[in-house]
Amino acid sequence: MKLVVFGLAISSSWGNGHATLLRALFRELTARGHHIVFFERDVQYYSFSRDLHQLPGGKLIFYTSWEEVLTTARHELSDADAAMVMSYCPDGIAATELLRASSALRLFYDMDTPVTLAKVRAGERLSYIGPRGLSDFDLVLSFTGGAALTALQEDLGARKVAPLYGWVDPEVHHPVAPNEQYRASFSYLGTYAADRQVALERLFIEPARRLPQERFSIGGAQYPPEFPWAPNIYFHRHVAPAEHPAFFCSSRLTLNLTREPMREMGWCPPGRMFEASACGAPLVSDVWEGIEDFFTPGEEILLVRTTDDAVNATRLTDAELTRIGRAGRERTLAEHSVSRRATEFEDLLVTAGGEAVAA
Repeated sequence: MKLVVFGLAISSSWGNGHATLLRALFRELTARGHHIVFFERDVQYYSFSRDLHQLPGGKLIFYTSWEEVLTTARHELSDADAAMVMSYCPDGIAATELLRASSALRLFYDMDTPVTLAKVRAGERLSYIGPRGLSDFDLVLSFTGGAALTALQEDLGARKVAPLYGWVDPEVHHPVAPNEQYRASFSYLGTYAADRQVALERLFIEPARRLPQERFSIGGAQYPPEFPWAPNIYFHRHVAPAEHPAFFCSSRLTLNLTREPMREMGWCPPGRMFEASACGAPLVSDVWEGIEDFFTPGEEILLVRTTDDAVNATRLTDAELTRIGRAGRERTLAEHSVSRRATEFEDLLVTAGGEAVAA
């Protein structure tokens, strides 16, 4: 199968949750004999922190304007079996128009479904969905399940929808030796987001203040100068993807926080959950509907609602945390690996377009 993708950015993992996930998925698909062509608009925000310049086994095409790349895009689509527009693609509407004239199976993958739906309902214009909504696509995939799938049909006219949840690459995320610079009792890895801040203060910053003798660690980009740091919170401005395992494995337990629109909609496991769990890190998470479909609370993950809950989690014994971390890792490797999602992706394409699409 030749798959042509129009997305946000795969070349930089800086403040970009799509990149690491797509790199793993495309590597897995390429290993199965598929050919991937990815179109990425070359913007300064990502180019200054670029950590991928070529797509192994595929083709990464940078462009500065849609007009500049239009001929190339038409050429790549001329023999494509499937083509996919992704959420936050800066030229998604134009790419959709191009797909309409193509004989390829037309896919849309929203890795930000709750945010998309919230913006649509607020009347905001999107760069990746035009006035016809999602009606031009043969299959719409969503990072979020549950009510989001119905909303994509009712609000945006999607004809056929299916969840394709997050995943982890066990070759990249696995237990490693602790790194002293990341050592902590409790850690959190995530780009700053205003809609996570209330939960971050309740479940991480306030516990740090209550436990001044313990070391807390935050890794991520875009944290503002006015962020309410505590003396015992240590900040790592950008933890490169290759360092994520060391970050997770250097703390007794690590926190997952879900962005508010995703938490409200449910069935939207962030990729960081699976990364941390694959590393064997005991995982603490905020609560959202459907989380028990991905991990068993109390056995494979710890769920916290209050500051007291988070503080109590830090007081569990090393043996208890090790047991939770090991069980979570086993669940992740069995059900949430990139290999599992690649198989699901192939199966969905077969269902939508026939055997020739995924061959």
